[in-house]
Amino acid sequence: MSLLDETIASVAPADASLAAAAQRRLDVKTKPRGSLGRLEELACRIAAVRGTLDLPPLRAAIVVMAADHGVAREGVSAYPQEVTRQMLLNFAAGGAAINVLARRAGARVVVVDMGVAEPLPEHPAIRVARIGLGTRSLAHGPAMSRDQAVAALEVGIRIAHELAADGTTLLGLGEMGIGNTTSASALAAALTGCDPAQVTGRGTGVDDAGLARKAEVIRRALAVNHPDPDDPLGVLAALGGFEIAGLAGVALGGAASRVPVVVDGFIAAAAALVAVRLCPAARDALVAAHRSVEIGHARVLAAIGIEPLLDLRLRLGEGTGAALVVPIIDAALDVLRDMATFESAGVSDSGS
Repeated sequence: MSLLDETIASVAPADASLAAAAQRRLDVKTKPRGSLGRLEELACRIAAVRGTLDLPPLRAAIVVMAADHGVAREGVSAYPQEVTRQMLLNFAAGGAAINVLARRAGARVVVVDMGVAEPLPEHPAIRVARIGLGTRSLAHGPAMSRDQAVAALEVGIRIAHELAADGTTLLGLGEMGIGNTTSASALAAALTGCDPAQVTGRGTGVDDAGLARKAEVIRRALAVNHPDPDDPLGVLAALGGFEIAGLAGVALGGAASRVPVVVDGFIAAAAALVAVRLCPAARDALVAAHRSVEIGHARVLAAIGIEPLLDLRLRLGEGTGAALVVPIIDAALDVLRDMATFESAGVSDSGS
């Protein structure tokens, strides 16, 4: 049995009895019942995924995977392909938005080269797990082989397992790859049945002509590849990217390790949707950080069945939204762990 198959088989649904126990604990805190809204939902969700009510402060890691996409040659991005490589070095140097926001959140950033077109010099802050020199153009055939898709998924699974074994208690999904909103839009269309126009946005900021070209490229990709939504691995191989596949693996590995996984923006959500189609039980481990301005993001989140915590009109990716919600999730756990009860504080309860 492959690592992918073993991981999928080992993912268990979140423990509903622990969610209920967490809610009972919250109900005797010094507040009207349910008055902390989604903070209470988060605390219960994290307890159910982790399998315990003993929840110390988070140790969070944002996994930022990068790879190049052959579809970038179809003119679907406002930026040249070499920006993927340049940004990977920026992540490693600590100068990108995700580095700034992760430092504020107290989260570790794990940078992974899943396959940029031009190999980088060795760098201690970049983990090399290259599947290839970028994918092929999905507009002319499969972006990768099924074996490459499995290999990328298993890279993500291994990283999630390693981080969990090292004490990480919250994972975030981040990405970089010029052309990857086209890949994510194609995945969204194939897996949700939406028309490409309903899930294709401006990505890095293409103009109207660029947006029309992007949607047409996705239509060609769907026509050429004939992706079967009942075969999510085949859909991933035909339309995905190495970093998208890797992040789907992180989501699966996190779920198998009972570590909650925070889904960032549209591309990360497309990866999470692939993970859930491969393993429906993995959905319980997912937390949606925010709703992107990318037109397809809300549809993908709805297809997964998770509700975003924030709406800040973000469209950067990198895991930036995931980093922003780490303190919110930590606050929810602080309430569960540290807030006084009516009895301990000597405060009268309403009884309802």
